[in-house]
Amino acid sequence: MTGELSKLGRVPTHMEIVWPALLAIRETGMSATISEHVNKFIEMFAIPDAIASEPHGDTGRTELEYRLAWARTGLKRGGFLDNSSRGVWNITEAGAAATEESVKQAILQQRAEDRVEREKSKSSLADKDQDGVPDEDWRDRLLGVLRSISPDAFERLAMRILRESGFTKVTVTGRSGDGGIDGIGILQLNLISFPVLFQCKRYQGSVRPSEVRDFRGAMMGRSDKGLFITTGSFTSDAQKEATRDGAPPIELIDGPQLCELLKKLGLGVKVRLVEVVEPDLDWIAQL
Repeated sequence: MTGELSKLGRVPTHMEIVWPALLAIRETGMSATISEHVNKFIEMFAIPDAIASEPHGDTGRTELEYRLAWARTGLKRGGFLDNSSRGVWNITEAGAAATEESVKQAILQQRAEDRVEREKSKSSLADKDQDGVPDEDWRDRLLGVLRSISPDAFERLAMRILRESGFTKVTVTGRSGDGGIDGIGILQLNLISFPVLFQCKRYQGSVRPSEVRDFRGAMMGRSDKGLFITTGSFTSDAQKEATRDGAPPIELIDGPQLCELLKKLGLGVKVRLVEVVEPDLDWIAQL
């Protein structure tokens, strides 16, 4: 099946994608960020750009990203993957030893358990898709809100992100006729500082290579460093264009990365910790 994904002419189904999803993380050195996972999957299985960029409703994610998220969740429930608070997914001991059949059986078992749970609690159906996986997570909700704010507000958010990340003299310049440049900031690295131009777009779909090239063209003569922030995603060709040899590199931040960055910086995201209280039997035993 894994050798035929590029020939499907559609996004792989949930069951078709889960084993290749595990293989892709194995290939990234047994751990990967969400973006690394998606990129490696597309590269490893030669997923056509038209399939990789197919949107998942109006969530701002692609259908492929959504199904890979479903796969990661299923693999974690099966004990094959684990993830850190920083959004890094890693292969467990069970995941390293897993076979396609063992993964398939684990996912089928999960789906059977989910069907039983849905029968016990019909009210949960409104928040779940047909496979028992949450239809949207906090990233989907956050991206939905970000796409609904005004362009000026989104530019101010980009400015705040840069300032919180160590940039100084951050200003917005994005006005009509400015060639796609939305702003500029100065990044200080020890004794060296240099200007970084940024563009921020509230996309629902995918940014294509032509838009990356246009941004680079607007940078010429003004800076050798660029940052492209979007609530959507970047096609694989756009990612290649951003790091093309002989051209000024452009750093890309897509929707999921933007969400994780806002979470890390504590901007527009609240993290609630659940208090767990249990008896300290060892302490009591020492009385």
